[in-house]
Amino acid sequence: MNDTSLDLASASPQATPAQLGWAMPAEFAPHDACWMLWPQRPDTWRFGAKPAQQAFVAVATAISESETVFVGVNDDQYENARHQLPEHIRVIELSSNDAWMRDVGPTFVTHPTHGLAVIDWEFNAWGGLDEGLYFPWDKDRRIRTKIAETLGIPRFKAGIVLEGGAIHVDGEGTLITTEECLLNPNRNPGLSREDMEQVLSAQLGVDKVIWLPRGCYLDETDGHVDNLCCFVAPAEVALSWCDDSTDPQYAICREALAVLESSTDARGRAFVVHRLPQPGPLYIGEDESSGIDRLSSSHPRQPGDRMAASYVNFYIGNKVVVMPLLDPKHDDETRETLQRLFPERRVIGVEAREILLGGGNIHCITQQQPGIAHCVA
Repeated sequence: MNDTSLDLASASPQATPAQLGWAMPAEFAPHDACWMLWPQRPDTWRFGAKPAQQAFVAVATAISESETVFVGVNDDQYENARHQLPEHIRVIELSSNDAWMRDVGPTFVTHPTHGLAVIDWEFNAWGGLDEGLYFPWDKDRRIRTKIAETLGIPRFKAGIVLEGGAIHVDGEGTLITTEECLLNPNRNPGLSREDMEQVLSAQLGVDKVIWLPRGCYLDETDGHVDNLCCFVAPAEVALSWCDDSTDPQYAICREALAVLESSTDARGRAFVVHRLPQPGPLYIGEDESSGIDRLSSSHPRQPGDRMAASYVNFYIGNKVVVMPLLDPKHDDETRETLQRLFPERRVIGVEAREILLGGGNIHCITQQQPGIAHCVA
């Protein structure tokens, strides 16, 4: 297929990506690359994003030990990014409104003989004009198309709003998400739970959806699952865990655990749940808030605001797992747990508070491009 801008679904109106043999692989499956964006938005990142840029460089450098890393950059930051990033990281001009590649970038699917394609969701900045986190988001909406054309791969237009951080799959037919996010009327008003399950099945090739009630407390994405729970292997998940009964997160993680313990995956297996301690709680400091531009079109970040900190927000690379370092009381324990869960990968901790200050973390700023050598005949 040479015309990568073609909407393949419209070319075959009755056939969905899943019916055509496409499916989304797990993050722990082989990758060919990782995609990121460069932070510069002054109403998201303090002090002109200079501290955040250092954190992004550290994340990109760690992942590049494992696979090719592409960093998309607005033209006015191209030279700065190229100077800061190691030479082997590929810097390309790719305009964006902000740096959350997980949510604005493509969801990649693979085919046993045709290789790689893109699911092109709609994006409304986590809630649209009334509840979204910034305006405009016009550049973000074009990123999926641009990456598909850059790679020369097909693109399926899904026709619904969905961010990459709202879903995790095991590559064997199971998807986990949260009701708080995917059933939020600020995304797709009028779509029921059953409607959404049909869309996910048709676009991603999944057979079963596990619905967790809520995401992390005060998560400004309306409860993305990638901040609460993720697959680490088939039928195995990592879950953010809080033991303080006075903390609102206490009930949230127990609700999620109850669902997981009473569910099976698409192949009928019970879930093994690995608990990762909740950092903090962590709050925005006066000095951290003072360096952010105040604009009416973006989400305010005030001193004392609690941040939705989670160790589950890590990235699984081919040879490494890149985790956020957020709380000295729990960093080492979490690193040891992740090393046990991923014995064949090296766990690398990156100081990630600057990313968290912007509203997300390592998983939120990355998007894996699945490997196709193993699936192309």
